[in-house]
Amino acid sequence: MTPMAAHAQSNAAEGEKLAFDRAKGNCLSCHEIKGGDLPGSIGPPLRDIKSKYPDRADLVAILTDESRRNPLTAMPPFGRNRILTEQEINAIVDFLQTL
Repeated sequence: MTPMAAHAQSNAAEGEKLAFDRAKGNCLSCHEIKGGDLPGSIGPPLRDIKSKYPDRADLVAILTDESRRNPLTAMPPFGRNRILTEQEINAIVDFLQTL
């Protein structure tokens, strides 16, 4: 395994923790995610993410502030409201790309 691949796996593992953390990402409150318990149904199920969003910048933008693209979104602006740091958002994107 290359150092870059190991780093991506490490970030994905951290991203999964953040996504499932009720005090941080809390993605499960709105989305069904493989491996998560008690998912919500407000947002779409998170699966096949890499094929739906081949450009990771799109996912970063959604997590940072989806209201820029869709003013009527229910998605919280995690970056704009400083709920998640840029590093945490990138870790969650690494995780989402494994789904």
